Amino acid sequence: MNTDELTGIILATLTDIAPEVEVDDLVADRPLRNQVDLDSIDWLNFLVGLHDKLRVDIPESDYARLVCLDDLVDYLAARLPAG
Repeated sequence: MNTDELTGIILATLTDIAPEVEVDDLVADRPLRNQVDLDSIDWLNFLVGLHDKLRVDIPESDYARLVCLDDLVDYLAARLPAG
């Protein structure tokens, strides 16, 4: 999976949780939660949705590392199952 495909899945998962989000307005290197105004439950649902779609475990200890869209793309790309 390439970066564009992965980004598309991340953004689709985000809009599943917050359909009002305008993905074209997001800035990849700025804190995502601030841009889309997600509370902690919505953020958790977003991360669970990513796990469900991508089959990547995201331990709670890593949540603080996942701040920007770029962080999510890098983190998930490094952990995607092979094949």
